[in-house]
Amino acid sequence: MKTSWRSASLAATAVSVMALTAACGSGNVATPSSAAQNVGATAAAGGYGSVGATATASSGSANGYGADGQQAAAAEPAGQLTVASNPDLGKVLSDGAGLTLYRFDADTANPPKSNCDGACATTWPPVPANDATAGAGIDKSLLGEVTRSDGTKQLTVGGWPAYRYAKDVNAGDVNGQGVGGKWYALAPDGKKATLASLPGLSVRKDAKLGDIVVDKNGHTVYRFLKDKAWPEPVSNCLGACAEKWPAVGIVSASDTKGVKKKGLMGFTRPDGVKQMTVNCWPIYTFSGDTAAGQTNGQGVGGTWYAVSPEGKPVGAPAA
Repeated sequence: MKTSWRSASLAATAVSVMALTAACGSGNVATPSSAAQNVGATAAAGGYGSVGATATASSGSANGYGADGQQAAAAEPAGQLTVASNPDLGKVLSDGAGLTLYRFDADTANPPKSNCDGACATTWPPVPANDATAGAGIDKSLLGEVTRSDGTKQLTVGGWPAYRYAKDVNAGDVNGQGVGGKWYALAPDGKKATLASLPGLSVRKDAKLGDIVVDKNGHTVYRFLKDKAWPEPVSNCLGACAEKWPAVGIVSASDTKGVKKKGLMGFTRPDGVKQMTVNCWPIYTFSGDTAAGQTNGQGVGGTWYAVSPEGKPVGAPAA
C-alpha cells in the first residue's frame, strides 16, 4: 500500500519534533494530528449537500440536501456559544454542545435573510436565537436574530444566519465544511472560518512590543511566568485557566519562520493536552484576542506576556 501524502507529512513532523526533545530533557513528545473531518467537501447542483459528494458522508439515495432519510429534528437551544480550534480551519464557532455552526452563501447578512427552508432546513437546522449567549472570545454585539419565513427567530452572527449540519453528530465535527461550495463553518466574527496563510509559528513586528511570535492565524502567542522549562516543560495553566489561555498545539519545526529552533518542541500535559514550546517554555494564545494582531493578553495578572523569537517574555519585569 502506498503511503498517503498526509501520512508522510505526519511522519516527517514526528521526526523533526523528536529531534528537538533533548534540548529540554523530555522525551514526552506528541506528533500533531488533525481532528478535521471532510474539510472542503463538495456537492452537486442544489448547494445543500448532495449524496456521494462528501468523504465522510454516507452515500445512498439522492435527496439533494446531503442528509438521506433524515427527519427534521427539534430545534435544540444554542446555549452559550464557544470557540473551538480546528487544525484545518482555525477558530470555529460552536454551540453549547460543541456542534459546529455554519453559514450559507445564498443567505445575506445586510440585511440578514435566510434562504434555507423546507428540505434544506432539515439538512441544515437553523439555530434558535432565543437563548444564545456569547462565551469567551466572542463579541456579544455580533449576535443577533432574523425572522424566518415560518415566523421563528434564527440566530445571526455578524448578520449571517447560523445553522447546524445534520451529519455532524459529535462535538468538533465539520462534515458540512464546503458542501456544495456554499456552506462554511462560522468563525467567531461571522466570517468563514479559515486559516491565515502563515506558518504554524512566525514572527510579527508589533508597534509597541517589537518582534513577537504569532500562530498560524496571526494571533499573539504568550508565556505564563508560573510555568517551568527545565529540566522539562511544565504547564501550570490547567482547568479554568486553560479555557482562557488555550495551549498552542504542536507545530513541526519546519513549519516555523523566524523562531529560535533550539528548544522548539512539544510535550504532553497532565490533562492530556499536547502543547508546543518555544525555547522549552509552554506557549498559549488568549481567548480575549478575537482577531489577528491583538495583544489583549499582554501583562494580564502580571504573569502573562507575549513571546520573543528567542522564547523570552516580552515586557516582563526583571526577575
